[in-house]
Amino acid sequence: MSDNNNALDLQSYLPYRLSVVSNQVSNMVSQLYRDRFGLSIWQWRVIAMLGATGQRTAQQVAKQAAMDKMTVSRAVMGLLKRDLIARSLSPNDRRAQILRLTKTGQTIHDEIAPLAKQQETALLEGMSPDEIRLLFCLLEALEQKAIAVTSDGLLVDPQSNN
Repeated sequence: MSDNNNALDLQSYLPYRLSVVSNQVSNMVSQLYRDRFGLSIWQWRVIAMLGATGQRTAQQVAKQAAMDKMTVSRAVMGLLKRDLIARSLSPNDRRAQILRLTKTGQTIHDEIAPLAKQQETALLEGMSPDEIRLLFCLLEALEQKAIAVTSDGLLVDPQSNN
């Protein structure tokens, strides 16, 4: 094994730690809907968003959930095939399709949502209300900073010629 001064200490590298925590929490919660309803993480995210907002375009879902457009497209296709969501043309933009939960999709959402909230409660157990507020404040700050850094072009690849 070579001694590499450029090696990352993964336990203190924020992107790695966020990814690990995100994966662990997603896997924990996914057991609620994967086994019972045969839904993928991505399909549940679409259902959860539509359950929270009523309706969205696939592009809005991708942007708001920070999901890849192809991943959203595959999730939407699977949900359409199972009649869990429906789509209609947007009255404002004929190229866009509005997605909404069907009655069956809404029933599934309404069954999973309280279980997901129980999982969240279990995760936050032992934290004070102030700690929980701080956690969400810090997550929001990180999200906004990531958006700003990405959109401002501040991420520079030192190997590129730009």
